[in-house]
Amino acid sequence: MNLNVGDIITTRKNHPCGGNKWELLRVGMDIRIKCLTCGRQIMLPRTQIEKRIRSVETKDTQNIL
Repeated sequence: MNLNVGDIITTRKNHPCGGNKWELLRVGMDIRIKCLTCGRQIMLPRTQIEKRIRSVETKDTQNIL
């Protein structure tokens, strides 16, 4: 799966704060993500994150004003 820093992912399950949109901050064997609802940052192995992803919004498809 092609993931880049700055992409926004939507996960299958919600975070305890209620949000399910995350921003990718670091990409490698481990991936650091930040919840866009509460701001919490977590780092998980790439395999776990790839299983949890529902959709990916790349930088190119995001509307930036």
